[in-house]
Amino acid sequence: MDNKYKVKLGISIGDTNGIGPEVVVKTLSDNRILNYCTPVIYGAAAILNKVRKALHSEHFNYQQVDSVQALAPRKVNLISCWDHDLEYTPGTPTPESGRASLDSLLAASRDLKAGFLDGLLTAPIDKDNIQSEEFQFPGHTEFLTSYFDAPESLMLLVSGDLRVATVTGHMPLKDVSDRITEQLLIRKLTILQQSLRNDFGILKPRIAVLGLNPHAGENGLLGTEDMEIIRPTIMQMKERGHLVFGPFPADGFFGMQQYRQVDAVLAMYHDQGLIPFKTLAFESGVNYTAGLPIVRTSPDHGTAYDIAAKHVANETSFREALFLACDIIRKRQLEANPAL
Repeated sequence: MDNKYKVKLGISIGDTNGIGPEVVVKTLSDNRILNYCTPVIYGAAAILNKVRKALHSEHFNYQQVDSVQALAPRKVNLISCWDHDLEYTPGTPTPESGRASLDSLLAASRDLKAGFLDGLLTAPIDKDNIQSEEFQFPGHTEFLTSYFDAPESLMLLVSGDLRVATVTGHMPLKDVSDRITEQLLIRKLTILQQSLRNDFGILKPRIAVLGLNPHAGENGLLGTEDMEIIRPTIMQMKERGHLVFGPFPADGFFGMQQYRQVDAVLAMYHDQGLIPFKTLAFESGVNYTAGLPIVRTSPDHGTAYDIAAKHVANETSFREALFLACDIIRKRQLEANPAL
């Protein structure tokens, strides 16, 4: 691929004391990735050098550049976010590692918003450690939705043909029921349909909707949300010609592998969707934020402080997140300009 049209992918380093630096180094040690994109790491040379040395990754090399406007083609690029050496204490969240994760995310997001990057791949943050006056969000998804002025977004977990989205995101379980409304369901289903068509090339997507309550409410015996809100919304979508089915009892749906018969699953809340997804695809899963004007992916795991610097972190999810970002970006570029 001509360097002129190669995807410029920003990579925020995440919490520097987690496994983010390790999965970044392991992934970008495969130089074949440079055939797909020009990676731009927003991080610290000292930390990457320590990780490279510990992993004996002689194939991981980078070019440090002053700004995103001076990128080196066919190389991993590094933009330093700090003018001092960061304290590196892997396995332990510190105020400095939390601040570093925010600085990296802000720098990458600014360059993406300015049009210098084509997409963003985020390494894991510590959702508590990153909190500050500039970041008062439950996670990456909510921050990026606000930063890029999107009216709504959708957390979509992807592994091959398995796609699981959630209506509600990072919130206490006790608050979920009050958030489930017909209007919210329609907005989330619309984002999911548009993403399946535009980002994954599925012209007539089939979507299964899970029920909120056990056994999808048993006709009101175990809760009324499924009968009074979810089912009427599904019927409304069907009347509009959309292939939306349900509500399905979540346990039986996954137990009987009914997810194989649809293009995506819409769960009502975080753990309802992510527990079965991670059981089926923990090492290869990708978190994609649908509904944004930009492309953002991340691995489907966290900082994993317990294994940081033990050199056993599996980079598969991070690598798959990189490839998915490149695929979606390239698809959008070709649709905008078929001559590329």
